[in-house]
Amino acid sequence: MIIKGLTLYNSTLKCRFAAPMTGARRQIRDITGNKHHHYTLNFGPQHPSAHGVLRMFLRMEGEIIREATPLVGLLHRGTEKLAEHRTYLQNLPYVDRLDYVSMMSQELGYCIAVESLMDLAVPHRASHIRVMYNELTRILNHLMAVTTHALDIGALNPFLWGFEEREKLMEFYERVSGARMHAAYIRPGGVAFDLPMGLLEDVAEFCQQFQSRLAEMEMFLTDNRIWRQRLTDVGTIDAEFSAENSLSGVMARSTGLAFDLRINTPYEIYRGMPELKSFLGVKGDSFDRYLIRLKEMEQSSCIANDVAGAMPAGPYSHFESVAADENNVMELIIKHFKYYFETIVPESNIIYSSTETPKGEFGVSFVSDGTNHPYRCRFRAPGYYHLQALPAMVKNLFLADLVTVIGTQDLVFGEIDK
Repeated sequence: MIIKGLTLYNSTLKCRFAAPMTGARRQIRDITGNKHHHYTLNFGPQHPSAHGVLRMFLRMEGEIIREATPLVGLLHRGTEKLAEHRTYLQNLPYVDRLDYVSMMSQELGYCIAVESLMDLAVPHRASHIRVMYNELTRILNHLMAVTTHALDIGALNPFLWGFEEREKLMEFYERVSGARMHAAYIRPGGVAFDLPMGLLEDVAEFCQQFQSRLAEMEMFLTDNRIWRQRLTDVGTIDAEFSAENSLSGVMARSTGLAFDLRINTPYEIYRGMPELKSFLGVKGDSFDRYLIRLKEMEQSSCIANDVAGAMPAGPYSHFESVAADENNVMELIIKHFKYYFETIVPESNIIYSSTETPKGEFGVSFVSDGTNHPYRCRFRAPGYYHLQALPAMVKNLFLADLVTVIGTQDLVFGEIDK
């Protein structure tokens, strides 16, 4: 029987329902007449708060969750195996579709791994463009995370306000790539195209006005009594739990761990960015994670504004100067042609590269046999590790708190079910 996305199952063999359904609760008796207080609920995958295709088996005692078992794989598309039969450049669109809320952040992590494998140098201008769009993507992701979380809890207005700002960010995507979401803009060696005229001014204008939009959202939610009651002391974790379960990103920083790959192992132009800092939680609960995402959006808008104002001149790709070479040297043209159509990797190697995406540590591992496609390819999805911690986080909480914890984990099943 399905009631609002929750499917009720018998918890014991040879049992019958002795009373009609009242809400989501039912009295259960076995053939001896003994009462059973535990029953199993099937949460999702059709439930709106399941954030995609999450299915969970919940062993309930009344409204209290005694045991939770996530069931994943309903969206499985075999991305890693598909990547082993295509060139490194052909695999780029697949990465867009892993975490389909943080498209260019996924592209950046993938391209840095390919560049490490091919020993490619990225021009200074291309690095600035990448970081600017990486931080805009962080805002894009956190707006989705916070506003849909608020919608799950019952607040509608932040969702409407946040998606208005996301439309502006998607326009920035479209202006450089032609696509609102799956841009395939960041490429090994740089970016696909140079910035169009007027984009940097529009990015700076957006970053300045976004501060006031963020203040409005914070005013609406942060001191809201219902919002605080639903998030405070819910889904609490500590630093030891975070380390044991390989949590990263906002999940780890909410426990007080200063773990941010942009700071710990800087890449691109993050090395020369002293104003970049980690925001840490105190309790490690859902409310801390909400506050950290707000602070990160504020910081990302400042970084994107600064980078847009200091955008250097020069080539936008490692291969741009090759294509525009005035001497028309045939060897260079052949090299350029082979890069785009064969993506030659000069030697066998094994590498692992990781970047700080909005959800946490996104890792790319390649085993190269010297051909134009990876012999083995593996992606480290941060959401997969966060989901494995979910049963411990929701144990002995109310059923309504499960929605809160799933929302604060910011799960996207494209990367989990890859």
